[in-house]
Amino acid sequence: MTRELSARVPAKSTARGLRPDVERLSATDLDRLAAESRERWSTSRHGQMLLRILPEGPRPSQLPDADSRGARLTALYCVQCHHLPNPAMHDPARWRGVVQRMVPRMEGKGNLGALMADMMKAPGVKAPGSEQAPGLAAPRADEAREIVAYLQRHAQKPLDATQPGLASALGTEAGRMFRHACDQCHVLPDPKRHRASEWPGVVRRMQANMLWMNRVAGTRVDAREPQLRAADIVAFLQRHARP
Repeated sequence: MTRELSARVPAKSTARGLRPDVERLSATDLDRLAAESRERWSTSRHGQMLLRILPEGPRPSQLPDADSRGARLTALYCVQCHHLPNPAMHDPARWRGVVQRMVPRMEGKGNLGALMADMMKAPGVKAPGSEQAPGLAAPRADEAREIVAYLQRHAQKPLDATQPGLASALGTEAGRMFRHACDQCHVLPDPKRHRASEWPGVVRRMQANMLWMNRVAGTRVDAREPQLRAADIVAFLQRHARP
């Protein structure tokens, strides 16, 4: 697949693509766009690769502050080639680099840029005489900054290991499993992000995401992998959860 993609003619610049008025796009419009985009990229010749870039995340209408301009821009662009990420997927520092890496690809540059630029389609309109929506322009610099700012506002809050009792708890067997499980994908979350009653559901969802992304999830017995026990991780998080 890598050889095939590298042999393709580079995608045309998306600079001339359409720029829909994001203020006129409702969360419902963006939910529809997300569904249309998934159908487009999941049924493409590279669908299985695109499908597994990210596990299924929230719908645009489920984003925090979903009616804000930052949420709308995030939903408009991020669903073009993969599932919509949850802003809590990364900490604030990490999001800036992620967006800076994605924008050139949407412009048709760099790794998978040709494929991603080809996938980008404007919402709600069809090209004259065609069933295919016209191309969507990549984010402008000001739009990219708004996306970064939005994601950073709702990003993962990193764990503060100086909290009383937490530093020593991280050195226990349960603390070790928590650290190994979570830092495969993002910074360690603060256990106080959720109440004790909420953590079992969060861990189940994360375990499913880890399996989707082929991470060590503790659901398969293999002596070559670190042994992760979900019950111990949940208990660790509940002990240090917010009241």
